[in-house]
Amino acid sequence: MKRGKKYSEAAKLVDRAMLYDAADAIDLVQKTSTTKFDATVEAHIRLGVDGRHADQQVRGAVVLPHGTGKTVRVLVFAKGAKAEEALAAGADFVGAEDLIPKIQNENWFGFDVAVATPDMMGVVGRLGRVLGPKGLMPNPKAGTVTMDVTKAINDIKAGKIEYRLDKTNIIHVPVGKVSFGSEKLAENFQTLMSAVIKAKPQATKGQYLKSVTLTTTMGPGVKVNPAKISE
Repeated sequence: MKRGKKYSEAAKLVDRAMLYDAADAIDLVQKTSTTKFDATVEAHIRLGVDGRHADQQVRGAVVLPHGTGKTVRVLVFAKGAKAEEALAAGADFVGAEDLIPKIQNENWFGFDVAVATPDMMGVVGRLGRVLGPKGLMPNPKAGTVTMDVTKAINDIKAGKIEYRLDKTNIIHVPVGKVSFGSEKLAENFQTLMSAVIKAKPQATKGQYLKSVTLTTTMGPGVKVNPAKISE
């Protein structure tokens, strides 16, 4: 894959064989951001688990202290008083059965996170095939299936992110924007890593944190020393 001149120049600043301390890695990803816009800083965490086994799944949610820098659009599946509560709490979209054809037939995905009250999961389940692959299916582990819709919406708007393994046992999540500066990015990163470490399945054998890489949108990856990351 041919890379642009800006990327090549930025990549020269990163020693690919080096495992950096988190603070140094965060400084480097900011220096090597090559975009004109305010790039997102992402963490890619490879875990020593086998996600094909139910007892080795790693999934959850965590509120980043400084948010992600992104405006998150929240859809809530709810009826009656809970629908009114969701609107009052700042949900961008609220509905029930009426949302099924809109999502299924019109291919509408104008939201980033979906929340549902437990009584709506029968309805939402019919959307599993389309919401599941996009990572948009409400899930109790992520706190997105709940009667407390106000708390769920507030947390999401404040910077709550969901983390989960992909098919290659890697977690990909945003930890903020380049403009946040080192201190805020470091606090967000530490909060994320603490949550991932606490979510370690009991069935895990051997090294849990296999590799941790920080990168920006279109920037080179910087490897963080997993041995120096703690709760």
